[in-house]
Amino acid sequence: MLKRIRIGAAVVFWLGITLLFLDFTGVLHGYLGWMAKVQFLPAVLALNVGVIAALVLLTLVFGRVYCSVICPLGVFQDGISWLGTRKSKAPYKYKKELKWLRYGIWVAYVACLVAGVQVVVSLLAPYGAYGRIISSIKHPVAGPTIIIAAVTLIAVVALSLKGGRTYCNSICPVGTTLSFFSRFAMFRPVIDADKCKHCKACEHACKAQCIAISKDEQKIDYSRCVDCFNCLETCKFGALNYKFAWKKQIPGQSGNEGADKSRRAFMAGTAVAVGAAALEGVEARAQEAAKKVDGGYADVLPKQALDREIPITPPGSKSVKDFYRHCIACQLCVVECPNNVLRPSSDPERLMQPEMGYENGFCRPECTRCSEVCPAGAIEKISREEKTQYHIGTAHVDLQACISATGKTHCGKCASKCPVGAIHMVKTETGMAPAVNEEVCIGCGACEQYCPVRPISAITVNGKYQHV
Repeated sequence: MLKRIRIGAAVVFWLGITLLFLDFTGVLHGYLGWMAKVQFLPAVLALNVGVIAALVLLTLVFGRVYCSVICPLGVFQDGISWLGTRKSKAPYKYKKELKWLRYGIWVAYVACLVAGVQVVVSLLAPYGAYGRIISSIKHPVAGPTIIIAAVTLIAVVALSLKGGRTYCNSICPVGTTLSFFSRFAMFRPVIDADKCKHCKACEHACKAQCIAISKDEQKIDYSRCVDCFNCLETCKFGALNYKFAWKKQIPGQSGNEGADKSRRAFMAGTAVAVGAAALEGVEARAQEAAKKVDGGYADVLPKQALDREIPITPPGSKSVKDFYRHCIACQLCVVECPNNVLRPSSDPERLMQPEMGYENGFCRPECTRCSEVCPAGAIEKISREEKTQYHIGTAHVDLQACISATGKTHCGKCASKCPVGAIHMVKTETGMAPAVNEEVCIGCGACEQYCPVRPISAITVNGKYQHV
């Protein structure tokens, strides 16, 4: 029964998160958006103390059910491992914990999180990794993001087929963080040595490879157990039960040594969970615009993506620095943007993290979609009225490129399309040139998008480091 409940809940979460990234309707987030906000790392970066506390409490009571139910990458691995072991009667066996790898990656990850090296953070975060894989299905655009997503998918599938939850228990920093607390879980699978017949059925069924059975010893490594309950189902002698086991000695450890290790682990885990809440924590998609045809008579050059000195980040992000230190590159804002403004960056410093570009559209003043879906606090939720108060960039005119300023023809597109009236046309010696009121300009990019000059617009938007 426990396994069925776990599988049912896991399928609901996995489908919900997957549909969020594949949402072609734009309405699912209103019903399923909360699933993204209860993911561990996004909650940490969004300073969502309530969610963090709830997940830690959940782990302390029931063990690492987060990894088996809530984490979409974890559930995905379960599906792959199930497919790969359907015909195998003994697919797994106990393996010792690779401490040097597991804790080495964790320490490096925390260091990168503190230092703001978001490329590493984005690569290893399980929710962000899964988001990249699924969003690449919806937007299969050539570039670094889809390559990284493909490599991640291949690695996860290979590890799942061969070792079940190897990725979770050797690489995933969230799994390692929760393992500090799962050692103290009130409820957990417990082996009754008197009933155990040493048949190893539970060991062979454990996809976390954390159960060791022999005549001399029967033990479970609770730091790696993800509470899948496979072991309970396979034991035919009633020797395994999921029950209250708080303060009981963990099999395989003795005396003060085990207690000291668990105490140190708990203190370290607590420091991470609390300290990480004060940290600020990507994705890159190089988008190729197809040629547009003007009435079927002439090919029109597509707009060229600009290499801006200061990147443009969405309204709702307080500053460029604040945005990139919180963003986990999950790509949810990219796939949800109805105006095709957000795209993953290919800049090595912000690899895979979203940036704004106006080659295919502009940031419409009435749209607040990205602020509604961001689970990590990189983009705070704002109203339409509040959006006009965010000055994310400033338009600048290249008078030598402007066809109106050079007297080639009267244009005025930028002035007529500006939604906030920040641009007006002034008379010059050669023609009518656009003048920008920088105090009013919000950097939405409508002027850049509608400018007929190609491939680089005569009026472009430069980002601002500080938005509010």
